Amino acid sequence: MPSTLGWTIKDWQNAYREGASPASLLDELLTGLDTTDVAWISLLDGDGLAAALVELEQTLEAAGGDKAALPLYGVPFAAKDNIDAKGLETTAACPAFAYSPEEDATTIARLKAAGAVVIGKTNLDQFATGLVGTRSPYGAVPNSFKPDVVSGGSSSGSASVVARGLVPFSLGTDTAGSGRVPAGLNNLVGLKPTKGQFSIRGVVPACRSLDCVSIFALTVNDAGLVSDVMTGFDAGDAFSRKAPYALPLDGPALRRPGPIRRLAIPEHPQWFGDQQAEAAWNTAISRWRELDVELVPMDFGPMLELAALLYEGPWVAERHAAVEAFMASHADDMNPVVKGIISNAGKFSATDTFKAQYRKEELQRQIDELLVDVDALLVPTAPTAPTIEAVNADPVTLNSELGTYTNFVNLADMSALATPAGFRDDGLPFGVTLISGAWKDTELQHLACQWLNAHPTPLGATDKDRPEETPGAVISTPTVQVAVVGAHLSGMPLNTQLTERFSVLLEQTTTSANYRLYALPNTTPPKPGLKRVAAGEGEQIIVEVWEMPASAFGSFVDLIPAPLGIGNVELADGRWVNGFICEGYGFDGARDVTEFGGWRAYITALKSGTA
Repeated sequence: MPSTLGWTIKDWQNAYREGASPASLLDELLTGLDTTDVAWISLLDGDGLAAALVELEQTLEAAGGDKAALPLYGVPFAAKDNIDAKGLETTAACPAFAYSPEEDATTIARLKAAGAVVIGKTNLDQFATGLVGTRSPYGAVPNSFKPDVVSGGSSSGSASVVARGLVPFSLGTDTAGSGRVPAGLNNLVGLKPTKGQFSIRGVVPACRSLDCVSIFALTVNDAGLVSDVMTGFDAGDAFSRKAPYALPLDGPALRRPGPIRRLAIPEHPQWFGDQQAEAAWNTAISRWRELDVELVPMDFGPMLELAALLYEGPWVAERHAAVEAFMASHADDMNPVVKGIISNAGKFSATDTFKAQYRKEELQRQIDELLVDVDALLVPTAPTAPTIEAVNADPVTLNSELGTYTNFVNLADMSALATPAGFRDDGLPFGVTLISGAWKDTELQHLACQWLNAHPTPLGATDKDRPEETPGAVISTPTVQVAVVGAHLSGMPLNTQLTERFSVLLEQTTTSANYRLYALPNTTPPKPGLKRVAAGEGEQIIVEVWEMPASAFGSFVDLIPAPLGIGNVELADGRWVNGFICEGYGFDGARDVTEFGGWRAYITALKSGTA
């Protein structure tokens, strides 16, 4: 076996810093690989490696010879064989479908531009249809811990080669959980990004509107680094999305400021008789409770119904759209289970599709309402670990069970990160998945690092210890803090101007003692004016500090009528924040209500006739 077995990206980087060459290390790696390994569909041969090394040298020259400018210089990786890599056939695990791509998929091109070298293409459930890893003419990929157990799919080979330490990371795809289930069953990190964060140009589609390229890695740090390299808008991909400048901070889709601290877990998890998985989950939950997080049991009924729509509803027709022409002429060349699933597309009409779309939106609204008060979901990655024999005997039912907590995620436009969570009593790994709203990917990585540092597992199926996870910076939405003093306070008439901009209440506090509060005349609803005065002439006034997306601040300010405006207000602890102020003429005829300590107390007294 190659000496690089079990290396992380950092290990590869260190080797090159110490003088090793890509030619020697990659040649040793490829020479040591078993070409009959069912996880691989194709590997670079000698000519292919030579061409890859020339391309790497050209990339380095373009970077001015600075290896530090190439974060993945000389790092090998594998790609699921439904992702185009020039020089290697794309088969989608169907030999009759195979073709030689003329260019790299966008994700492959970006990794190569960072210095990475794709050394081979990996096995998968044919046309990425399955979560088991058994639906391939190239053979069923065994679990990296127990060969009679499924590896998970459809990205089976990609998970296997990383778990066994052959490469430090690989690419999969994820439509219904194919980038997460294999991670959970092989003790890996599986990163399923926000839809559109990574381009899907050059990927054989399964369901184009849901497909994501995914990452398998030994560590969260490695997954995050690869994610940073691959992230970016691709104008050539109709489903690529630009990360918004600002995101809602609260409300639907789990978008709340700050670190993830409140996690929803299934109130009644489904285990399909797998008692060892249930026991592993209970152990993991007890350990999560030791962290600085709150676990909130929740009814997952709407999520489970949404998950069922993916294979039991007309979305199967989207799979048919991807292979319609091929299937019309080569149906006999397809895996019979895959062909049977995709053939179900004929059961649904265009009317059925629209009805299912309406139901999806209804369920997504229900899910949004359920998740308003939590930061993320914590679920079992796979609720069971069936044997290959059992799956062959009942391929559809057991496959469906594996997707219980994964199928709904892409339909609901969420990000997800599968992470190791210990081992079952039978020696199989157990994994959990963190799920949050779109563009919350880095927050999930931070929490996963915290979890793995507290409860480390070995790297994949190797005997190597897990290094300390050191998360990078969270890419947060730009925000503005605003101190409100009157009609915008919680429960007051104008508070909706804050909440409809997805603002969140950070704290109730007071100003410094240099202010007086006045009830302004002839204002509807009644509004106060905050006036800064000389030291010793004022009092502390109760305010609330709200945080809103910076992109919403302008429209908020536009609603503020004269003589009020936004300026700077000093808080009791010495901080200065944006806050309501009043022009001098506005105080003409105003009543000094400083004695009440705040606007809410004044309004209460006014209504009771005691003001």
